[in-house]
Amino acid sequence: MTRSRPFVLTPGEPAGIGPDLCLLLARDAQARTLVAIASVELLQARSAALGLSIELIEVHPGAWPEHPAPAGSLYVWDTPLRAPAQAGQLDPANGPYVLETLTRAARGCLAGDFAGMITAPVHKGVINEAGVAFSGHTEFLAELTRTPQVVMMLATHGLRVALVTTHLPLREVADAITAERLERVTRILHADLVDKFGIARPRILVCGLNPHAGEGGHLGREEIEIIEPTLARLRDEGLDLVGPLPADTLFTPKHLEHCDAVLAMFHDQGLPVLKYKGFGAAVNVTLGLPIVRTSVDHGTALDLAGSGRIDTGSLKVALETAYQMAAGS
Repeated sequence: MTRSRPFVLTPGEPAGIGPDLCLLLARDAQARTLVAIASVELLQARSAALGLSIELIEVHPGAWPEHPAPAGSLYVWDTPLRAPAQAGQLDPANGPYVLETLTRAARGCLAGDFAGMITAPVHKGVINEAGVAFSGHTEFLAELTRTPQVVMMLATHGLRVALVTTHLPLREVADAITAERLERVTRILHADLVDKFGIARPRILVCGLNPHAGEGGHLGREEIEIIEPTLARLRDEGLDLVGPLPADTLFTPKHLEHCDAVLAMFHDQGLPVLKYKGFGAAVNVTLGLPIVRTSVDHGTALDLAGSGRIDTGSLKVALETAYQMAAGS
């Protein structure tokens, strides 16, 4: 086994299934060295609730493990909870704990200690109840890494969907679709498909904003005034962009067969299709960051926490994608 930098895994909301995912994953030997940034106390309690026997091996900055942990064990950088955690019961007191795990992971990646970070789901609402304005992993990591523009992309077998806007109320979306934003997002998507996914000349299909891509201006003029001119400028530079296309027909085999990614204008335009196609076997990727970050494609599933009735499929895809991206960057 060759020496390599470890990857880090954050378990997200302590009352959710994130801790369960970490422990269930640890039953098997891992392809790469993986360190969980989590509360040892939390993992011990959840392991007992799940009837698992996982050895938790504490590790510390400056002495990171060089090789994967054996099957049945998990490396852990202990990060204490702020309050006792119970499966299925949210507590705003642990909002700072969740953010501390993310901060440790991201800063470690920036420092070169870690090759990339993989995140389990957080609960946005309870973090906001803790008094911290938080709209999601994507935005938090962009601010922490001082990255002016990042792109949220979900991927599953045969389909990648990136977003021009992410967690915005629908009434604010049209105003957020500016030529500048669309150009930045498209450039980031193109660059990371090349640099981190090894696609020499990616073909990107671009959704229109309005029904029927504006119907020639009769159902909105954003396509005519913003989207089409921006795509034309980027095509002149050599980017392979198709669109804007009506979103209701873009996601069909004849279009998707020869594309590498779809660029959707807003969250619920592209992600329902992606999740229908690959829920449980998809990955959330943050493009444009100076670090590698992937995540599961699902939420905290509070009702399943501590039950053992969960699937680790999405986490495994997130790990595999992080390894692929780190190798390509």
